[in-house]
Amino acid sequence: MAYVAVSGGKEAIGESIRLLDFYRSGTDKDVEVEAVENKLSLLVDRIMSEAGLYSKTYAALALKQCEGSLEEAVFLLRAYRSTLTRNYYTDTVDTGAMRVVRRISAAFKDITGGQILGATYDYTHRLINFDMDGESPAELRRRMTAALSAQAPEEVVPCPRLSDELRKEGLIDSFDEDNRSPRDVTVKMLEFPAGRSARLQTLSRADAGFISGLAYSALRGFGQVHPTVGELRCGYVELYVSYLPDENESIFIGEILITEVECFNAADDKDRLKLAVGYGAVFGRNENKAISMAVIDRELDSGGPYPTQDEEFVLTHGDSLEMNGFISHLKLPHYVTFQSKLDSVRKTRVAGNERKL
Repeated sequence: MAYVAVSGGKEAIGESIRLLDFYRSGTDKDVEVEAVENKLSLLVDRIMSEAGLYSKTYAALALKQCEGSLEEAVFLLRAYRSTLTRNYYTDTVDTGAMRVVRRISAAFKDITGGQILGATYDYTHRLINFDMDGESPAELRRRMTAALSAQAPEEVVPCPRLSDELRKEGLIDSFDEDNRSPRDVTVKMLEFPAGRSARLQTLSRADAGFISGLAYSALRGFGQVHPTVGELRCGYVELYVSYLPDENESIFIGEILITEVECFNAADDKDRLKLAVGYGAVFGRNENKAISMAVIDRELDSGGPYPTQDEEFVLTHGDSLEMNGFISHLKLPHYVTFQSKLDSVRKTRVAGNERKL
């Protein structure tokens, strides 16, 4: 499809870009990147997940640069990610050893390791706190630091994954062990049918709104009905990079915060002797996205007539960058193609009037 230049060409585009600064100049106050990173952390986490790059600082910077536009921030972060040298791959992360900060189960009241409510907006009153308008960030920081210092340190005890316990009893389905290297869809184009690693990576990078909408449609009857959140955990996992493959030794390089969810649902087993598991994992604190991902993972695995069970439909249309980019392209000049459509309508109308005569 051919496009013609915008009226004014290069000069008009330059002025348009400079005009963006005008919209950011409405106040003498600045929003520091550190403040965005820590005050809008849930939004920053979502950007990191959809961009596929774990960097809170760069995600916050991208968010500031584009006036808070989520899809534009994802675009900026992915573009930057494409310039980075890929030197190593980490070892497979053991989420069973996660340093948990929040862990709940909707399937069982009592679970090994206990439920940890952690930080959540689920039980807030959902009323605007107008006092925050005059809140002192320094005082809030001082108060929280003092409260943390007053806590007695406790030994970190890993919480065993609930599904592992059920799997030992033979109550849930298991995927066959696959020792092949995971497919990286940022290096190799997504192909259909997609392997499980490619599917999960694509879902993890997909637009949270799109995935949530699909999961909601499944819950309303357009797919498998009402899975149960077997376990939702949010916490820090350690990353290691192998440096002596022959001796199986690795170097610890740091830790990242992730949210992991396993949903239980009816299996394809007609005798209903087992339950099936849907899996979701995303960067940062993003519970609804992880739950939705687990729902859709199970939908795709089960297959069926609904859009949520169509692998190509789900994986092709959920990418934030592709989705918003293609919709955005509609703003570009389509003068030639539209005139062609208009001419066709005019000719049809003329031919119709002649037949009436």
